[in-house]
Amino acid sequence: MKKRNMTIKAVLAVAACTACVTASAQKQYPQQEPMTPDMSEYWTPQPKIVTPGDIKTNSAPSDAIVLFDGKDLSAWENTKGEPVQWTVHDGVFTVNKKVGDIQTKQKFNNYQLHIEWCVPENITGTNQARGNSGVFMQGMYEIQILDCYNNETYVNGQTGSVYKQTPPHWPTPCANRANGMCMILSIPLLSLRKTEPIAFLPV
Repeated sequence: MKKRNMTIKAVLAVAACTACVTASAQKQYPQQEPMTPDMSEYWTPQPKIVTPGDIKTNSAPSDAIVLFDGKDLSAWENTKGEPVQWTVHDGVFTVNKKVGDIQTKQKFNNYQLHIEWCVPENITGTNQARGNSGVFMQGMYEIQILDCYNNETYVNGQTGSVYKQTPPHWPTPCANRANGMCMILSIPLLSLRKTEPIAFLPV
């Protein structure tokens, strides 16, 4: 009798399961919409139109913040917030080691810094004691500027390195041109830290 009851229960369970499957098969669910090209398009934010700088007129890109216009250092101050005493002449400014560092009055977060500099032809010294300077960013990163032309030094202290942290992209040729020639350095910074001034360090 027990065996027969078990058999009947099994048959009923199978029937109930079959009924569930049948009911599930009959139920209609929303179908996923077919993919269209506009589903992978996003329209904001729209990029601004930027007019490139012109080397013939020595002009900067239209969206640039000009920190030195060849005339004065009014966009800069010393670390005490006082006027800068570095020398401006003939469209350039020259480091004055005696008066210390200078920094921008304006604070920045994310930016790309463009600098141009020239090492005097009569430069003397070796290793790090040769045209040593730097750009200090976010109060913690120094991008090294040094005369590395025919002047060996440690690779994480070369021009373009994050000083004593990371050398330039390795392997890399020397970033410096011969003394007396103009050099250009472009420094991008993407930071999550608070805004900070950009500082130039004479060494």
